[in-house]
Amino acid sequence: MSRPHVLIVEARFYQDLADQLFSGVAAVLDAADVTYERQWVFGSFELPAAIRFALDAQSEGDVARRFDGFIALGCVIEGETDHYEHICREASRGLMDLSYQFAAPLGFGLLTCRTYEQAIARAAVDRKNKGADAAHACLRMIELKRTLSQARP
Repeated sequence: MSRPHVLIVEARFYQDLADQLFSGVAAVLDAADVTYERQWVFGSFELPAAIRFALDAQSEGDVARRFDGFIALGCVIEGETDHYEHICREASRGLMDLSYQFAAPLGFGLLTCRTYEQAIARAAVDRKNKGADAAHACLRMIELKRTLSQARP
């Protein structure tokens, strides 16, 4: 069985947080000997579309190497309006829909925080680093998909 290949799409609106999340992802994927490509979008709202672009290109044979899984990284921090609620809900729903509709192993690394301090606590490599958690989730889903696919008669 070939080494897994993962697409990491990161929202760069909060660049320092994105870098911390990515560091956690890279550490997990490197330790697991998984290859990956890194792409960026401006904000979290664009994460589902970027992954959909990759899925569509893959189904049309337009990518050099097939992605076995995907990791979405980003952060939404509550502001003074209800914009936060809409972005969190729609980005999360879009990612879930892709995972389900395309049977795409997806690690969810989208932080939805009330404050910047909460975001730092969840992104920092020396703290909770949800990027690493998203990488672990993606790898497990790749493994599960491969196992269940092989179990077919």
